[in-house]
Amino acid sequence: MVHGVAAHHVVRALIAHTLGIDLPVRGVWELLRRHGWSCQQPARRAVERNEGAVAGWIKETWPSAKQRPRRSGPGSSSRTRLLSR
Repeated sequence: MVHGVAAHHVVRALIAHTLGIDLPVRGVWELLRRHGWSCQQPARRAVERNEGAVAGWIKETWPSAKQRPRRSGPGSSSRTRLLSR
């Protein structure tokens, strides 16, 4: 099974080989979307997924892992200057 970005190339080659039609990549994406396919949506959840562990991780670990973006300031490696206020 092919997943991700390379999937449209495989579908494009399959269409060209089977039907003899050379579609552009955009045409393949439009055709796949028209038939309900999406690269963003998994077909199903993993069988081994532990819902209790996931809920605990989201409640306990995620808030500390999710940080607000830091403001650029002294010690920044950016070569641009901060705007004067």
